[in-house]
Amino acid sequence: MAREFVSPANCPYYAKAELLADYLQTNLPSFRVHKITQHPDKWEQWLHDICETNGWEHRQCPIIWRELLDRGGKGQLLGGLNDFLEYVQQYYGITSMMLSEEMLHIAEENLQTYLEIVKEDEEIKSLIKPMQIWITSASVPICYHLIPLLANGEVFGMTTEISIHLLDTDQFKEILHGIVMEAEDMAFPLLRSISEHTNMDQAFIDADIIIVLDDVLLNLEVQSRENYIREVSEICQVYAPLIEKNAKSEVKVISSGKTFANLKATMLMTYGPSIRPENIIAIATSWESAAKAMLARKLNTIKDVIVWGNISGSNYTDLSHAKLYGYDCAIWGPPIFQRHLLNMIYDSDWIHSELQSAESTLGARVSRCTGMLPAHAVATVLRYWYQGSPSEEIISVGILSEGQFCIPEGIIFSMPVRFQNGNWEVVTELEINETTLEVLGRLSHELVQVGVSCISK
Repeated sequence: MAREFVSPANCPYYAKAELLADYLQTNLPSFRVHKITQHPDKWEQWLHDICETNGWEHRQCPIIWRELLDRGGKGQLLGGLNDFLEYVQQYYGITSMMLSEEMLHIAEENLQTYLEIVKEDEEIKSLIKPMQIWITSASVPICYHLIPLLANGEVFGMTTEISIHLLDTDQFKEILHGIVMEAEDMAFPLLRSISEHTNMDQAFIDADIIIVLDDVLLNLEVQSRENYIREVSEICQVYAPLIEKNAKSEVKVISSGKTFANLKATMLMTYGPSIRPENIIAIATSWESAAKAMLARKLNTIKDVIVWGNISGSNYTDLSHAKLYGYDCAIWGPPIFQRHLLNMIYDSDWIHSELQSAESTLGARVSRCTGMLPAHAVATVLRYWYQGSPSEEIISVGILSEGQFCIPEGIIFSMPVRFQNGNWEVVTELEINETTLEVLGRLSHELVQVGVSCISK
């Protein structure tokens, strides 16, 4: 059974209880002590919180309780110094004869040792530079779901600490504050810090990664598409120079959200010419994941679904390279055994209605996503970018076209890539049939027109 001793570092009563507890731990095999010291300035709040959590009444230092290990670590309050002395005298027939002068001397030593340990920890932390991640429009639900995914160690590895900066306007300050407090309460070991920002001039300082979540509430009955395009352009005109000025030279920028993902990436390149074009991408993984899930409900595990075109506009879900794993059919094989998906589907009308029509079920599902799916999509792409994507697996992202697949150069277009060694490369070896090439031509034309419309505004 363990005894917990907690006190401000400079408490003389703690010094007396501490030495007596050390003596008991040395001489009694079943007596275990866990000692925690707090900074004197933080003691009152810490004591209030621990008592409120456990339903205790205690107002002095130190506070001592027993951990009932056979009851899941439930704490049983013993009290302060006098309560502990009485407990030890009753159960073990031992007491402490330490004088007040000695108690004060040890308390002073405890405080000095505590401050030295804190200073050493801060010096060690200062040598480890956390990855700086900025999230714009951070009051949206996507951000709320994204933070735990970024902070749990799976995206950047279990040795990479991160600092998250939440950026939004003043009207969302309370929401940002709530997100910060909740993230701090979760105490992720790799989350060095999380902070809120509403001062745009200080945005993106030392950023390694910027995740752009800004969306417009698209309602064409209220205003024209051209006005929405102008609104997106104005946002990017603010962000891009700040990224150039404040972020690191190798900053990676991810454009996400329900509307104009490709356009935001294009405008950031246009208004931030010094940002490396290969480091700006738009996320298509939400469409990819939703398509795989829809197919898996009828079949099984699906890979290599490609999303072409305008991620949050006109796009094409291409199944011509998709592979099916673990399908219950006449031919079986090991887990890596695969079949071409289209060879296993005989209802082409279902494919068209569910995935490829303009008002498809897939499109409706993605547009209704409130946070979890797009957050998972962002986290997945970042994990692949920093740790590499699975071997031979295709991922769709919006990147700057260099003429691959006869797509015009200079537009952000979703296409198949692989991630390796911190970079991505287009999977150019794919064979594209004539039907797909025709669709890519139409989608390219639409994206070019959007870009022309935006520049003309």
